[in-house]
Amino acid sequence: MDRHDGFREFVLARQQALMRTAYLLTGDAHLAEDLLQSVLVKVVGQWARLSRDGNPEAYTRKALVNQYISWRRRPRPELPSAEVPERGTSCDEAALDRIVLRQALARLGPRQRAVIVLRFWEDLTEAQTAEVLGCSIGNVKSQTHHALARLRTIAPELAHLLNDPQIAEVTR
Repeated sequence: MDRHDGFREFVLARQQALMRTAYLLTGDAHLAEDLLQSVLVKVVGQWARLSRDGNPEAYTRKALVNQYISWRRRPRPELPSAEVPERGTSCDEAALDRIVLRQALARLGPRQRAVIVLRFWEDLTEAQTAEVLGCSIGNVKSQTHHALARLRTIAPELAHLLNDPQIAEVTR
């Protein structure tokens, strides 16, 4: 029996969901690909143990968050551009909301951004989020509360999304 049995099937089955998480964390498709690839290299090295007695998906999600936070700690120089990015001429309200939300998420700290992504896009419970982040449920609640408050400050135009009754229930 090969020590990597099942890894290929795992990646094929979960690649889209893991890529979505990586994209939501990084906000950039290319960085998300790099993040996922670097994490999968680590996961394949642990595959025999994970497939035997672990939860490979939970381990992989936790590795994504940890690697993302690690990358954010490293200083990266900004690359100036001589040209201003071109603005689209027409978009619907939902597309505009996604753009504003993505920009607002980029302004959150890595842990707050991770909490928002895991809780609201990945639809993890507080306990699952705490497990992925390696912290207490109380810390997840606190980070969620502070992250949502910051999002409301950063992007007041998203109030119609952030004042949803389900979100209000989460922050209590």
